Amino acid sequence: MKGRLYLIPTHLGNSNYGLTIPHEVATLAARLRYFIVENIRTARRYLRLLDPKMDIDSSTFFILDKHTNPREYSTFLKPIEEGHDIGIISEAGCPGIADPGADIVKIAHHKGIKVVPMTGPSSILLALMASGMNGQNFAFNGYLPIEKHERIKSIKHLESRSIKEKQTQIFIEAPYRNNTLVKNILDSCHPRTLLCIACNLTLPDEFIVTRPVSSWKNQVPDLHKKPTIFLIQG
Repeated sequence: MKGRLYLIPTHLGNSNYGLTIPHEVATLAARLRYFIVENIRTARRYLRLLDPKMDIDSSTFFILDKHTNPREYSTFLKPIEEGHDIGIISEAGCPGIADPGADIVKIAHHKGIKVVPMTGPSSILLALMASGMNGQNFAFNGYLPIEKHERIKSIKHLESRSIKEKQTQIFIEAPYRNNTLVKNILDSCHPRTLLCIACNLTLPDEFIVTRPVSSWKNQVPDLHKKPTIFLIQG
């Protein structure tokens, strides 16, 4: 009998995991012995947080990051075919959403493996919930281009799309480029376009504010190296 592939959410940086990770999820994660992770060190630290008594040294970890050869993906699921359950753990939030775990899930479906998503925090959905923007029609666009000209072009395209389709546009940036992205948004969008900045979600210094672009100027917080979600709606 095949095992199952569990998608195990991770907290968004808060050490008090009880605020965002259900007890049942923590209990399940602690009983597994096979994991697919982006970083072994942070995964071990997280599992130890969920259950200090867990025998982590008897666990097997498969690394899934930008350096992993796609030809290895299928081999990560071999324990499932031998009857063992496997958990995918993201670096933050939910596996498979803006996360390489989606590639493993796709293979699991192809192999007829049962995929079980577990409840936990998604910074993307938390930001949308708190933004006051359209939650019935929205699009997550991932990272915008790094090159300035292409990035501004992309921002204007998303703003136009949000107006035509009445669709909330959501995107992210590498934390050390957040401040530059905000400047590009404020310089490129119409003064009446709504911009929501959702930073450090679920943390003590959580910041979630929605204002027209015109109201943001001279009031933007320092977002350098802080995980942030950006949403716009024209």
